[in-house]
Amino acid sequence: MDDDSRLAIHQVTFLPQWSFRESIEGLARHGVTCTAIWRDKLHEIGVGEGAMILADHGMKVTGLSVGGLATSPDPRAWQAAVDDTRRAIEEASRIGADHVVMLSGGLEAGSKDVSGARQRALEAVGRVVPDARASGVKLGLEPLHPMLCEKRAVLCTLKQANEWCELLDDDPAVGIVVDTYAVWWDPALEEEIAKAGPRICAFHVNDWLSDTRDLRLDRGMMGDGVIDIPWIRRAIERSGYWGPCEVEIFSERDWWRRDPDEVVRVIKERTRTHV
Repeated sequence: MDDDSRLAIHQVTFLPQWSFRESIEGLARHGVTCTAIWRDKLHEIGVGEGAMILADHGMKVTGLSVGGLATSPDPRAWQAAVDDTRRAIEEASRIGADHVVMLSGGLEAGSKDVSGARQRALEAVGRVVPDARASGVKLGLEPLHPMLCEKRAVLCTLKQANEWCELLDDDPAVGIVVDTYAVWWDPALEEEIAKAGPRICAFHVNDWLSDTRDLRLDRGMMGDGVIDIPWIRRAIERSGYWGPCEVEIFSERDWWRRDPDEVVRVIKERTRTHV
């Protein structure tokens, strides 16, 4: 990517180093004008205060993470997840976020019912579509790598995400989040990106390390791993998406241990050379 005009950086990239305010001030200091918000960080400071900080720094918000996680066979737990997603939609609207990142959720302890979990997750999305439509906030379905199916997301492929959109009658309130870490391995990736087309509401970039030590919390900086990120970006652009390229790195062993100002500087450099 030739310049920083489309660069967004998710707060989770500095999760332990910067508070909500520090992350917004730090990004602004480096000339980054677009971010994504982690709900725990927002709740620490309060939605109203968070909205004011974002506005004061002219910060555009891509997504709010996360909603969904509604796979429980317990009706009360399932309803609680639906209600929490409704709160996430309201919070996203108040801070001016484009979408809520929707993770389907994994399996309950001891369960092997992947099919049932997927049905419940899809039903939950359908339940909150009217809330999203009324708020002007999209629901961004994010498939995760299949290795996270049990723990985090029974929605595992871009093909599944496209199918869910079709089952929801391609409601304009429902979109798809494409994360390089989650989809890079998929032999049908180019075809499914083309099929997703206008459904794509976010593009997350990061890298898969060849010596990955944790499936969720050991993502790599762009250029340090095996993903052909520029190829995926070009496929995304051919599909019609020209929105932000959002850097989202969970990294317990490396980037969460560094000076966050250094992290931003490296991200800006790597975005130009490896995205």
